[in-house]
Amino acid sequence: MSIKKILVSQPQPANAKSPYFDIAKKHNVEIVFRPFIKVEGLTIKEFRQAKVNPADYTAVIFTGRHAVDNYFRLCEEMRFTVPDTMKYFCTTESIALYLQKYIVYRKRKISFGKTGKLNDPQLMAAILKNSGEKFLFPVADVHKDNMSELDSNGINYTKVTMYRTVSNDFTPDEPLDYDLLLFFSPAGIDSLKKNFPDFDQDSQHIYIGTYGQDAAKAVTDAGLRLDYSAPTPEFPSMPAALDAFLTKMEK
Repeated sequence: MSIKKILVSQPQPANAKSPYFDIAKKHNVEIVFRPFIKVEGLTIKEFRQAKVNPADYTAVIFTGRHAVDNYFRLCEEMRFTVPDTMKYFCTTESIALYLQKYIVYRKRKISFGKTGKLNDPQLMAAILKNSGEKFLFPVADVHKDNMSELDSNGINYTKVTMYRTVSNDFTPDEPLDYDLLLFFSPAGIDSLKKNFPDFDQDSQHIYIGTYGQDAAKAVTDAGLRLDYSAPTPEFPSMPAALDAFLTKMEK
């Protein structure tokens, strides 16, 4: 079976030079960016149930842009003006730079890591240097952040849910007319099952590819066929794995 239409369950890349566009042209396929999941911020009422007051903290740890957005949103809705003295600790430089949406970057105390992980040596060194601060750690309802380094070093932090991942439901007139579905998280598989409870991969002749071990396991646990997965030593990214899979299918 030939592959002509591919669903990538992520938002469309802002960069026009994304490798997905090159792949679409190279293999003469249509690639549609359509997330199966979306992020939804907690309401003030829901957040207050955690009994956490942002004004009680002197530092914030951010592991993603959604955390940044929802922290500042909730602070505004609670009428708490984030002080200029607040310190920020981010897992990547791109997250740190994203803070410019809300603060004057050059006038704030901001630290970031290189690896994107909370236990990054550079980031942890900065946190330990400021171990006297009281840290707020905004997270999603489902997250995989490893707090062991914070715990083992006696860091005073509070983890609090500020947003959640929910199904990005398909409309009744929105068909699942794709030849290949690409997933990046178990939540995407859950959304597929929720939106299309009668989904039959074989009769509908649909291939499935995944990125990450958790997404791959979710496919097999759901009783579906996994046609390829990434990353691998040979294909470290989803675009690289997709390109190779399409080349194989064309042969």
